[in-house]
Amino acid sequence: QVQLVESGGGSVQSGGSLRLSCAIFGYIYSSYCMGWFRQVPGKEREGVAHIDSDDSTSYADSVKGRFTISQDNAKNTMYLQMNSLKPEDTAMYSCAADFYCSGSYAYWGQGTQVTVSS
Repeated sequence: QVQLVESGGGSVQSGGSLRLSCAIFGYIYSSYCMGWFRQVPGKEREGVAHIDSDDSTSYADSVKGRFTISQDNAKNTMYLQMNSLKPEDTAMYSCAADFYCSGSYAYWGQGTQVTVSS
């Protein structure tokens, strides 16, 4: 059984920073893809940043240059460093795991709220 637990959300003013963490419990496959997603009520979920077991990363255009995804394999934890936050970054952020990079994220955390005020 795999469990993902996010932390680090909160409220911040525009221009501020937050770091989200995603702790992974359970069996970790040697090959995987992981990602951060965000969703605002009434809108579709958006992929924000992705990282794989080779440390390859990708970002949504809306966050490039401001957000950085990373992982600490020794701690089984993935991070999302968010800088220069904007009000439009306000959303529920969730982490997810796709073992063997099948294209389907089967494991999800419960989410952590990020609110950016202007």
